[in-house]
Amino acid sequence: MATTGKLEKVKISAYSNPDLGDDSFVGEFTAMMNPETYTLDYKVEYQDGQGQGTSAAQQRFTVKKPEEFSFEFLFDNTGIIDQNPRENIADDLKTFRDMLVGYEGDTHEPKHFKVVWGTTLFKGRCTALTINYKLFNPDGSPIRATCKATFKGSVEEELRVAQENNASPDLTHYRRVQAGETLPLLCYRIYGNSGYYLEVARVNKLVNFRKLADGQELFFPPIETVVKPT
Repeated sequence: MATTGKLEKVKISAYSNPDLGDDSFVGEFTAMMNPETYTLDYKVEYQDGQGQGTSAAQQRFTVKKPEEFSFEFLFDNTGIIDQNPRENIADDLKTFRDMLVGYEGDTHEPKHFKVVWGTTLFKGRCTALTINYKLFNPDGSPIRATCKATFKGSVEEELRVAQENNASPDLTHYRRVQAGETLPLLCYRIYGNSGYYLEVARVNKLVNFRKLADGQELFFPPIETVVKPT
């Protein structure tokens, strides 16, 4: 027997800060109609690596990318759906577009979002918005359109670090050097002690560890395999 209950519509709440606190709430959108489907994309990146003297390349994990959540919203001002015909949908689309991809005045960057639909909860930022106009007045003004919105997941920094725990000194780490980074600094971030830099330089066969190249990949072995600095 099918169950019945209150119809829950997709709701998007916008915030100026990533913590999504009530004090940073800036607006909300509720869908006219719920989408028929939505898409969740999960991606993991690997880097090809080939050891000396081997004939095959072994893929090495680099990063798990944030999830992407996408679905389409319908905008219709004909009155067929909500029995409330309006002249056109231009104002509704502008409001929706400004909320999703417009800059927030105080932070000078796009907003953060919480998408709620029944038991589905997704937190992230809008990375793409595509508007498909489908029906027009005789003067060319649109009265029906679909908007495909794509959100990329984000997690509060403290929670992300706790979930991944990828700074553990007992794990093997590969790092690409960023501009301005030094070997002692990287050792401090990974091991909690910059004194390991000589051993890491030895493992990576660095001729001059004081001059790291931007984009250079370094290998940081588990801490138990590194001789502790005196």
